Amino acid sequence: MEKFDIFKTLEGDRNDSDYKKKPVVIQGITGGFGSTHSRLMKAYGTNVAAGVTPGKGGQDFEGTPVYNTMAEAVRATGAQISGIFVPAPFFLKAAMDALDAGIKLLVAIPEHVPIRDSIKLVDYARSKGARMVGPNTAGVIIPEVMKVGIMPAQPFKAGRTAVFSRSGTLMYEVSFSLTSRGFGQRIGIGIGGDPVNGTNLIEAFELVRDRPDIDSVVVVGEIGGDAEEQLAQYIIDTSFGKPVVAYIAGRAAPKEKRMGHAGAIVYGNYGSAESKVSNYAKACVPVAKRPAEVPALLEQKMKK
Repeated sequence: MEKFDIFKTLEGDRNDSDYKKKPVVIQGITGGFGSTHSRLMKAYGTNVAAGVTPGKGGQDFEGTPVYNTMAEAVRATGAQISGIFVPAPFFLKAAMDALDAGIKLLVAIPEHVPIRDSIKLVDYARSKGARMVGPNTAGVIIPEVMKVGIMPAQPFKAGRTAVFSRSGTLMYEVSFSLTSRGFGQRIGIGIGGDPVNGTNLIEAFELVRDRPDIDSVVVVGEIGGDAEEQLAQYIIDTSFGKPVVAYIAGRAAPKEKRMGHAGAIVYGNYGSAESKVSNYAKACVPVAKRPAEVPALLEQKMKK
């Protein structure tokens, strides 16, 4: 199967003289959450071409047409990107409808999605040659071009660093610190805080490893699970060629207590901050103690 190119799906060829921004469909556009963030996405420059709310087809949301089904919306717009803002109980059906309609990138915002539903969607997306980001994600942003998600615009500035984060708010904070020190971002991806991710950290690294327009990666992790440990081994095994700097949230969290995210639970040493820092050290990835330290570590890593 051809390797999924998230940049081609999101932005196409911006050097093309006939360049037009890629259309995005928002599922749940008429809901309180979906409508608020659709406004913000449009204000940022995202081409929100259509919305879908069953039973409200034929209406429009502030000039954006609303359809009953994803099949109708995709037929009308040619969209390959969907932002899903529906409540968790309706997520599985909404996502399946999107993939069946030809969507290639699903950005799944809802939290509290049942793990069984996430597992089904990851497999189904793979069978369709598509990719899901999330669930429980802040979304995806290409700074100064477009965003599909709930992240604020202010922290992000166009540049050459990729930021991958298990935490939404920490993605904003770390990106702001990077921007303040002159490190703009080529892409930001919210991995999501759930135990099952449509795009995990290793897959996110694979999306950017061969791109000449990305010269560094910042990864924001947290206690719980073994995503960071697996990523460290991947960096070692593949001799990942770009400088990588990390931050891990939850160092002071009590052991065996779940924090805000479903994936952020530690059992003994498994998933602990110490385990993650130790494994990153083996991969020569420096770990910041505070988000504000990330740019200084990246500067040192880039000089080396």
